[in-house]
Amino acid sequence: MIPELHIEDYSYPLTSDRIAKYPLPERDSSKLLHYCDGKIESHTFKNLPELLPEGALMVFNDTKVVPARLHFKRDTGAIVEIFCLRPVLPVEYNLAFASTASCRWECVIGNSKRWKGDLLSFFAEGEVSKEAAELCLKAALIEKEGQTGIVEFTWQGGKPFSSVLEICGNVPIPPYLDRDTEAIDHERYQTLYAKIRGSVAAPTAGLHFTERVLDGIKSRGIDIENVCLHVGAGTFLPVKDSEVSKHKMHREPFVVELGLLEKLLAKKCPLIAVGTTSVRTLESLYYIGETIIKTGKPADVEQWAPYETEHVISTEEALGAIVKYLKDNGLTKLVAGTRIIIVPGFKFRLVDMLVTNFHQPESTLILLVSAFVGGNWRPIYDYALANGYRFLSYGDSSLLFRK
Repeated sequence: MIPELHIEDYSYPLTSDRIAKYPLPERDSSKLLHYCDGKIESHTFKNLPELLPEGALMVFNDTKVVPARLHFKRDTGAIVEIFCLRPVLPVEYNLAFASTASCRWECVIGNSKRWKGDLLSFFAEGEVSKEAAELCLKAALIEKEGQTGIVEFTWQGGKPFSSVLEICGNVPIPPYLDRDTEAIDHERYQTLYAKIRGSVAAPTAGLHFTERVLDGIKSRGIDIENVCLHVGAGTFLPVKDSEVSKHKMHREPFVVELGLLEKLLAKKCPLIAVGTTSVRTLESLYYIGETIIKTGKPADVEQWAPYETEHVISTEEALGAIVKYLKDNGLTKLVAGTRIIIVPGFKFRLVDMLVTNFHQPESTLILLVSAFVGGNWRPIYDYALANGYRFLSYGDSSLLFRK
């Protein structure tokens, strides 16, 4: 049964002065709130390793943020901002980024009323670099619905689209930072271990990690693994309806390697997820395994799948079904997508601990945190507010033990 929840019950007073507009000089100097068995303690993030159980398994999201925000100019002089969300032609990220002359993306279009469908030319504040000028980057509107549309990009010179974005694009920092992208964001709105291009928002829990912290984690015999979920622009969207059941989650693609699935199947140790994106990926595995058992093949996880029917198979059976499916089909990784929403009442099947930042009021991420700590999210946030913690993407962090 879909839970009956009202989003206003997951609000708290967040004023603009509590939002971290810039990162701290050192990634691991941020505060770390430690929550376990109803008790709250304050630490510094560089001390994270000593708070983790020895021999645990820790899973990171190694997606990489792309500079997906582009500006174009009409012949009239009007500026149109185009924010790339996901590739449409080719539909696979790696093929879209490898395109050397044209590709189509689903985009958010700023000032969409100003764009009448005419061909746009790339625009940059100040002087356009020689590299950008040589690309002759253009944007054509294929179709539009409201603020989103399908845009075809064309360019010259044979460079892959990944390079086009690096030359012409800006890092899409969150709108609540209320400022333009600056040079510091190109380094700091990216995790140290980011590897696979595709996200339009950073998995921000990972922004605190340094080589020092990672070395400390490894020294405690903690096994480090990666998943890859490309974070979509939906992460910025508030829950607009009072009834959470009316909120629509967007699909996000993810990849999990066979080796990690085998470790999860044999898991005899605590599982620590770095970030809500890692949680959503890991917890989606149960429902994919369940689908394989029922239909013989995997399918995307729909938003309310965890709540609509009774789920009787064990986690081991679900993971075992994925492993068997991959091996039977000569595959080395699971490629799928998820729209899963984790709200109070959700049954966690894999993740035991969570490293995460402090999230916006009335967001799906607050709902996830509440579900993880057995509804006890408000004392955690009240403590953070009372003790000078910084909030949102560039803010401080927490280590939460599941209730």
